[in-house]
Amino acid sequence: MPNLQTKDDTRLRYKELGEGRPVILIHGWPLSGDSWDPIMMKLAENGYRAIAYDRRGFGRSDHAKAGYDYDTFADDLADVMAATGATENVALVGFSMGGGEIARYMSRHGGKGVTQAVLVSSVVPFMLKTDDNPEGVPQSTFDEMAEGMKDDFRAFFTGFFKDFYGDDVSDEERHWAWQTTMQANQYATLQSADAFATTDFRPDLPHFTVPTLVVHGTKDVTVPIDATGRAVADQVESASIIEYEGEPHAVFATQTERLGDDILEFLRKG
Repeated sequence: MPNLQTKDDTRLRYKELGEGRPVILIHGWPLSGDSWDPIMMKLAENGYRAIAYDRRGFGRSDHAKAGYDYDTFADDLADVMAATGATENVALVGFSMGGGEIARYMSRHGGKGVTQAVLVSSVVPFMLKTDDNPEGVPQSTFDEMAEGMKDDFRAFFTGFFKDFYGDDVSDEERHWAWQTTMQANQYATLQSADAFATTDFRPDLPHFTVPTLVVHGTKDVTVPIDATGRAVADQVESASIIEYEGEPHAVFATQTERLGDDILEFLRKG
Protein backbone atom coordinates (compact mmCIF):
# COMPACT_ATOMS: atom_id res chain seq x y z
CA MET A 1 0.00 0.00 0.00
CA PRO A 2 1.28 3.51 -0.75
CA ASN A 3 2.15 5.97 1.97
CA LEU A 4 2.34 9.74 2.21
CA GLN A 5 4.03 12.16 4.58
CA THR A 6 2.13 14.83 6.47
CA LYS A 7 3.59 18.25 7.19
CA ASP A 8 4.89 17.00 10.55
CA ASP A 9 6.47 13.95 8.88
CA THR A 10 3.89 11.43 10.04
CA ARG A 11 3.54 8.59 7.55
CA LEU A 12 -0.06 7.80 6.60
CA ARG A 13 -0.98 4.64 4.75
CA TYR A 14 -3.65 5.04 2.09
CA LYS A 15 -5.20 3.13 -0.79
CA GLU A 16 -7.41 3.85 -3.76
CA LEU A 17 -9.65 2.13 -6.28
CA GLY A 18 -11.18 3.27 -9.54
CA GLU A 19 -10.92 6.35 -11.68
CA GLY A 20 -13.04 9.46 -11.92
CA ARG A 21 -14.29 12.00 -9.46
CA PRO A 22 -12.45 11.58 -6.12
CA VAL A 23 -14.29 10.42 -3.02
CA ILE A 24 -12.22 10.41 0.18
CA LEU A 25 -13.47 8.11 2.94
CA ILE A 26 -12.48 8.73 6.56
CA HIS A 27 -12.80 5.87 9.00
CA GLY A 28 -14.15 5.75 12.53
CA TRP A 29 -12.62 5.03 15.90
CA PRO A 30 -10.84 2.70 16.55
CA LEU A 31 -10.70 1.06 13.12
CA SER A 32 -8.81 1.72 9.88
CA GLY A 33 -9.47 2.62 6.27
CA ASP A 34 -10.06 -1.07 5.57
CA SER A 35 -13.54 -0.68 7.05
CA TRP A 36 -14.47 1.12 3.83
CA ASP A 37 -13.43 -1.71 1.46
CA PRO A 38 -16.95 -2.75 0.29
CA ILE A 39 -18.00 0.87 -0.25
CA MET A 40 -14.74 1.61 -2.09
CA MET A 41 -15.39 -1.27 -4.49
CA LYS A 42 -18.93 -0.08 -5.13
CA LEU A 43 -17.76 3.46 -5.80
CA ALA A 44 -15.04 2.25 -8.16
CA GLU A 45 -17.51 0.07 -10.06
CA ASN A 46 -19.68 3.14 -10.60
CA GLY A 47 -17.07 5.49 -12.01
CA TYR A 48 -15.54 7.10 -8.92
CA ARG A 49 -12.01 7.22 -7.57
CA ALA A 50 -12.29 6.01 -3.97
CA ILE A 51 -9.50 6.93 -1.55
CA ALA A 52 -9.25 5.77 2.07
CA TYR A 53 -6.46 6.28 4.58
CA ASP A 54 -5.57 5.20 8.11
CA ARG A 55 -5.70 8.00 10.66
CA ARG A 56 -2.42 8.70 12.47
CA GLY A 57 -2.01 6.20 15.28
CA PHE A 58 -4.36 3.67 13.69
CA GLY A 59 -4.15 0.84 11.19
CA ARG A 60 -0.83 0.84 9.37
CA SER A 61 -0.10 4.55 9.72
CA ASP A 62 2.64 5.86 11.99
CA HIS A 63 2.08 5.85 15.73
CA ALA A 64 2.88 9.52 16.04
CA LYS A 65 3.75 10.82 19.48
CA ALA A 66 1.38 13.79 19.14
CA GLY A 67 -1.33 15.31 16.99
CA TYR A 68 -4.46 13.56 18.23
CA ASP A 69 -6.66 16.61 17.98
CA TYR A 70 -9.05 17.76 15.28
CA ASP A 71 -6.95 20.64 14.02
CA THR A 72 -4.18 18.15 13.24
CA PHE A 73 -6.60 15.55 11.89
CA ALA A 74 -8.02 18.17 9.50
CA ASP A 75 -4.50 19.15 8.45
CA ASP A 76 -3.76 15.47 7.79
CA LEU A 77 -6.85 15.30 5.56
CA ALA A 78 -5.59 18.33 3.65
CA ASP A 79 -2.24 16.57 3.20
CA VAL A 80 -4.00 13.43 1.92
CA MET A 81 -5.89 15.53 -0.63
CA ALA A 82 -2.72 17.27 -1.77
CA ALA A 83 -0.61 14.10 -1.97
CA THR A 84 -3.23 12.17 -3.96
CA GLY A 85 -4.07 15.09 -6.22
CA ALA A 86 -7.68 14.98 -5.07
CA THR A 87 -8.05 18.74 -4.90
CA GLU A 88 -11.08 19.57 -7.08
CA ASN A 89 -14.72 18.45 -7.04
CA VAL A 90 -14.02 16.19 -4.05
CA ALA A 91 -16.65 14.40 -1.99
CA LEU A 92 -15.75 13.68 1.63
CA VAL A 93 -17.36 10.77 3.47
CA GLY A 94 -16.75 10.45 7.21
CA PHE A 95 -17.91 7.70 9.55
CA SER A 96 -18.27 8.39 13.29
CA MET A 97 -15.24 10.40 14.45
CA GLY A 98 -14.37 10.80 10.76
CA GLY A 99 -17.19 13.31 10.49
CA GLY A 100 -15.14 15.56 12.74
CA GLU A 101 -12.31 15.73 10.21
CA ILE A 102 -14.80 16.94 7.63
CA ALA A 103 -16.28 19.59 9.92
CA ARG A 104 -12.90 20.94 10.94
CA TYR A 105 -11.58 20.81 7.37
CA MET A 106 -14.55 22.85 6.19
CA SER A 107 -13.78 25.59 8.72
CA ARG A 108 -9.99 25.41 9.10
CA HIS A 109 -9.25 24.94 5.38
CA GLY A 110 -12.27 26.74 4.02
CA GLY A 111 -13.64 23.56 2.48
CA LYS A 112 -11.11 23.94 -0.34
CA GLY A 113 -11.87 21.57 -3.21
CA VAL A 114 -14.91 19.99 -1.54
CA THR A 115 -18.26 20.00 -3.33
CA GLN A 116 -20.21 17.40 -1.30
CA ALA A 117 -20.01 15.90 2.18
CA VAL A 118 -21.47 12.75 3.76
CA LEU A 119 -21.65 12.26 7.53
CA VAL A 120 -22.30 8.64 8.50
CA SER A 121 -23.09 7.93 12.18
CA SER A 122 -21.04 11.05 12.80
CA VAL A 123 -20.01 12.67 16.10
CA VAL A 124 -20.74 16.12 14.66
CA PRO A 125 -21.77 18.57 16.05
CA PHE A 126 -21.14 17.77 19.74
CA MET A 127 -21.12 14.53 21.70
CA LEU A 128 -20.74 15.76 25.27
CA LYS A 129 -23.78 16.45 27.43
CA THR A 130 -23.75 20.02 28.71
CA ASP A 131 -26.36 22.53 29.81
CA ASP A 132 -26.74 23.73 26.24
CA ASN A 133 -26.42 20.22 24.74
CA PRO A 134 -28.82 18.14 26.86
CA GLU A 135 -29.09 15.27 24.36
CA GLY A 136 -25.36 14.55 24.60
CA VAL A 137 -23.50 11.75 26.35
CA PRO A 138 -22.58 12.34 30.03
CA GLN A 139 -18.91 12.92 30.85
CA SER A 140 -19.12 9.96 33.24
CA THR A 141 -19.68 7.62 30.28
CA PHE A 142 -16.50 8.79 28.59
CA ASP A 143 -14.62 8.55 31.90
CA GLU A 144 -15.76 4.94 32.26
CA MET A 145 -14.60 4.20 28.72
CA ALA A 146 -11.17 5.64 29.44
CA GLU A 147 -10.85 3.66 32.66
CA GLY A 148 -11.92 0.48 30.87
CA MET A 149 -9.28 0.96 28.21
CA LYS A 150 -6.61 1.64 30.81
CA ASP A 151 -7.59 -1.35 32.98
CA ASP A 152 -7.73 -3.95 30.19
CA PHE A 153 -7.46 -2.51 26.69
CA ARG A 154 -8.16 -5.80 24.93
CA ALA A 155 -11.11 -6.85 27.04
CA PHE A 156 -12.71 -3.41 26.80
CA PHE A 157 -13.09 -3.63 23.04
CA THR A 158 -14.64 -7.09 23.16
CA GLY A 159 -17.53 -5.49 25.01
CA PHE A 160 -17.47 -2.23 23.07
CA PHE A 161 -18.07 -3.87 19.72
CA LYS A 162 -21.27 -5.52 20.95
CA ASP A 163 -23.03 -2.14 21.04
CA PHE A 164 -21.05 -0.80 18.09
CA TYR A 165 -22.37 -3.51 15.74
CA GLY A 166 -25.57 -4.63 17.40
CA ASP A 167 -26.78 -8.17 16.77
CA ASP A 168 -26.79 -8.45 12.99
CA VAL A 169 -23.15 -9.08 12.08
CA SER A 170 -21.02 -12.19 12.19
CA ASP A 171 -18.59 -13.08 14.93
CA GLU A 172 -15.90 -12.79 12.28
CA GLU A 173 -16.79 -9.14 11.60
CA ARG A 174 -16.43 -8.33 15.29
CA HIS A 175 -13.18 -10.30 15.41
CA TRP A 176 -11.83 -8.29 12.46
CA ALA A 177 -12.71 -5.05 14.27
CA TRP A 178 -10.99 -6.26 17.44
CA GLN A 179 -7.87 -7.31 15.53
CA THR A 180 -7.77 -3.99 13.68
CA THR A 181 -8.08 -2.10 16.95
CA MET A 182 -5.12 -4.02 18.33
CA GLN A 183 -2.99 -2.52 15.53
CA ALA A 184 -3.68 0.94 16.94
CA ASN A 185 -1.51 2.81 19.39
CA GLN A 186 -3.15 2.71 22.83
CA TYR A 187 -2.15 6.30 23.51
CA ALA A 188 -3.65 7.39 20.18
CA THR A 189 -6.82 5.46 20.94
CA LEU A 190 -7.27 7.18 24.30
CA GLN A 191 -6.38 10.64 23.01
CA SER A 192 -8.66 10.29 20.01
CA ALA A 193 -11.54 9.17 22.22
CA ASP A 194 -11.09 12.31 24.27
CA ALA A 195 -11.00 14.38 21.09
CA PHE A 196 -14.27 13.08 19.65
CA ALA A 197 -15.95 13.17 23.06
CA THR A 198 -15.13 16.77 23.91
CA THR A 199 -14.62 18.66 20.65
CA ASP A 200 -17.48 21.08 20.01
CA PHE A 201 -18.06 21.27 16.26
CA ARG A 202 -21.03 23.61 16.50
CA PRO A 203 -18.87 26.60 15.43
CA ASP A 204 -17.85 24.58 12.36
CA LEU A 205 -21.41 24.00 11.15
CA PRO A 206 -21.82 27.32 9.29
CA HIS A 207 -18.93 26.25 7.07
CA PHE A 208 -20.99 23.37 5.63
CA THR A 209 -21.97 25.35 2.55
CA VAL A 210 -21.97 22.36 0.19
CA PRO A 211 -24.71 19.72 -0.17
CA THR A 212 -24.39 17.42 2.83
CA LEU A 213 -25.94 14.02 3.41
CA VAL A 214 -26.43 12.73 6.95
CA VAL A 215 -26.93 8.98 7.48
CA HIS A 216 -27.61 7.70 11.00
CA GLY A 217 -29.15 4.67 12.68
CA THR A 218 -32.02 5.36 15.06
CA LYS A 219 -30.76 2.75 17.55
CA ASP A 220 -27.19 4.04 17.63
CA VAL A 221 -26.19 3.89 21.30
CA THR A 222 -22.53 4.67 20.54
CA VAL A 223 -23.27 8.06 18.95
CA PRO A 224 -26.88 8.99 19.78
CA ILE A 225 -28.75 10.40 16.80
CA ASP A 226 -30.53 13.24 18.64
CA ALA A 227 -27.30 14.93 19.68
CA THR A 228 -25.60 14.41 16.34
CA GLY A 229 -27.27 13.45 13.06
CA ARG A 230 -30.59 15.11 13.73
CA ALA A 231 -28.86 18.20 15.11
CA VAL A 232 -26.84 18.59 11.90
CA ALA A 233 -29.95 18.17 9.78
CA ASP A 234 -31.72 20.84 11.84
CA GLN A 235 -28.87 23.34 11.87
CA VAL A 236 -27.23 23.01 8.44
CA GLU A 237 -29.33 24.45 5.64
CA SER A 238 -27.61 22.36 2.97
CA ALA A 239 -28.05 19.07 4.86
CA SER A 240 -30.55 16.28 4.36
CA ILE A 241 -30.87 13.20 6.55
CA ILE A 242 -31.63 9.54 5.96
CA GLU A 243 -32.46 7.67 9.15
CA TYR A 244 -31.88 3.93 9.23
CA GLU A 245 -34.68 2.69 11.43
CA GLY A 246 -33.55 0.29 14.14
CA GLU A 247 -29.92 0.29 13.03
CA PRO A 248 -26.89 0.52 15.37
CA HIS A 249 -23.72 2.56 14.94
CA ALA A 250 -21.80 0.48 12.38
CA VAL A 251 -24.11 0.88 9.40
CA PHE A 252 -21.11 0.42 7.08
CA ALA A 253 -21.31 -3.26 8.10
CA THR A 254 -24.99 -3.79 8.98
CA GLN A 255 -26.40 -1.94 5.95
CA THR A 256 -23.50 -2.05 3.50
CA GLU A 257 -25.54 -2.28 0.29
CA ARG A 258 -28.04 0.34 1.35
CA LEU A 259 -25.33 2.73 2.49
CA GLY A 260 -23.45 2.33 -0.77
CA ASP A 261 -26.62 2.96 -2.77
CA ASP A 262 -27.51 6.04 -0.73
CA ILE A 263 -24.02 7.49 -1.11
CA LEU A 264 -24.06 6.85 -4.86
CA GLU A 265 -27.47 8.45 -5.28
CA PHE A 266 -26.28 11.51 -3.41
CA LEU A 267 -23.01 11.76 -5.36
CA ARG A 268 -24.85 11.63 -8.69
CA LYS A 269 -26.64 14.83 -7.72
CA GLY A 270 -23.30 16.63 -7.40
